[in-house]
Amino acid sequence: MDVTLRLAQQPDADELLGRSPLAALVGMLLDQQVPMEWAFAGPYTIAQRMNAEDLDAHDIAAYDPDEFAALLSAKPAVHRYPGSMAKRIQQLCQYLVDHYDGDPAAVWEGVPTGKELLQRLNDLPGFGKQKAQIFLALLGKQLGVRPKGWREAAGDYGAAKSYRSVADITGPDSLHKVRAHKQEMKAAAKAEKAAKAAKAG
Repeated sequence: MDVTLRLAQQPDADELLGRSPLAALVGMLLDQQVPMEWAFAGPYTIAQRMNAEDLDAHDIAAYDPDEFAALLSAKPAVHRYPGSMAKRIQQLCQYLVDHYDGDPAAVWEGVPTGKELLQRLNDLPGFGKQKAQIFLALLGKQLGVRPKGWREAAGDYGAAKSYRSVADITGPDSLHKVRAHKQEMKAAAKAEKAAKAAKAG
């Protein structure tokens, strides 16, 4: 894995995401309740604070939980909820150690079908169906991991030129399109909720 991603919108952080399977997974894990760039810059910040050039699942899993939480909480914090995210990252890394000998790329390497890959991603701690589908779409669209039926398994996120998620972001223009789509979805959900409330009333 050695590609150019544009998710953190910071060259050093994006370079790590493009060469490190664990950094990409951790970035995806962090991508909730904070801006996308903040989430995907997190792995680089963690690596720097651990004095490492890459993230290592064994090292993170073995880290003292209180110290790891403090590492994520130091200013600027890696996430809005650094304590709970520190716990989730360690759970993810422990799972990778237990099931894949600490090799995150083994989650997707050689998997024959998109359906099986989606199941593997869905089994990761902190990854629900939506996050698993988005990461599957990212693997297929930008990281060259395309098992049979990967687009179908990724659902709407697998569609070409859909601009629905981080899987479609390759620069400022596509970032703007994805943000616009998310705003439209939020507005539609709000309108639907208001309509239901009016009907109930």
